[in-house]
Amino acid sequence: MKNENCKLKILFLAASNSIHSVRWIKYFYEKGYEIIWVSLAPPIDEAKELINDTKIQTSSSNPNIKYYEIKPSPLSDINGSFAIRYLPSAVYQLKKIIQKEKPDLMHIHSAGTYGLVGALSGFKPIFLTPWGSDILLVSKFKKFFVKLSVRKADLFTCDGENTRQALINFGVNPEKIKMIRFGTDVEKFKPNYQLPTTNYKPKVISLRNLEPVYDIETLIKAAEIVLKEFSDIEFQIIGDGSEREYLENLAKKLGVEKNVKFLGKVQNQFIPEYLQSADIYVSTSLSDSGLAASTAEAMACGLPVVVSDSGDNKEWVKDFENGFVVPLRNPEILAEKILYLVKNEDERKKMSENNRKLIEEKNNYYKEMEKMEEIYRGLTKK
Repeated sequence: MKNENCKLKILFLAASNSIHSVRWIKYFYEKGYEIIWVSLAPPIDEAKELINDTKIQTSSSNPNIKYYEIKPSPLSDINGSFAIRYLPSAVYQLKKIIQKEKPDLMHIHSAGTYGLVGALSGFKPIFLTPWGSDILLVSKFKKFFVKLSVRKADLFTCDGENTRQALINFGVNPEKIKMIRFGTDVEKFKPNYQLPTTNYKPKVISLRNLEPVYDIETLIKAAEIVLKEFSDIEFQIIGDGSEREYLENLAKKLGVEKNVKFLGKVQNQFIPEYLQSADIYVSTSLSDSGLAASTAEAMACGLPVVVSDSGDNKEWVKDFENGFVVPLRNPEILAEKILYLVKNEDERKKMSENNRKLIEEKNNYYKEMEKMEEIYRGLTKK
């Protein structure tokens, strides 16, 4: 059995262009674990900062994190729809990294292409964490590959009941599934009650990317309805994606472009400031795994939330208690709930307090990662 004081060497096969990977890996780096980070995508700035190397090539200068980016990538959003032809090369590169680094375990984040590359490496033991659409929105063509990824994994973590059920539907033994939420950094995401109130204008904020699955179109249509009654409300849309031009044109067509601000991609370190200065958070997503990280962050900052009926939102959000759950693709009801919150300051305050307390108690990043640490140790005991 491994010495309890001996830190594990963990290979994370996880996207370095995602803040979710960064936050997960950062915890174990700061706890002194030796990290091997393998990504199929180039790193975002937060990842570069963690790796401590602005010229990332094959490995980093950080002694506790060795970083590898597999090129060419088999991801279709990087190398096109035929990127799957790079799969054999990606698997070969991963096998070489495993042979060189000799990790104690591999944790794969996402059951899609990442899961497939990891499964074909032949390494054991493997942890697999689906992220949502990779297992909830699977085409018939991709289902075979997801089944392969799932079959090769030894243990699973997920952050939502819908994801857990999807794993069971793929044949996973429920005893092998552990509920570990991505969690919210409650020290970073917290209310700021000292903000000035002069020239106050209500702000509605969204943090979802401009992709079809997040249905920002419904939010813009709701904004048109809301602005007919309150013309000074500002809608802040943080995120980027393939639908940006379409959505900007829609805002112009509906005559709301002056009130709907497309702020683009914002680094995670600045997100708390935007949330703290907002009044209402909205998510119109058509699919989520569990509680979306952005929704949890807004709740931690004390915002009442209006969210679509997807993922585990109904488990977390109760009407008139801490926000509202609204039907998918229904701008009329979404606008109705936004207007209710704009008009009722006392209700917003009550929901703010309830949301902050809820996230502190049930979605605390540090508590969730402590659970994960115990699971890592348990799997590698001989």
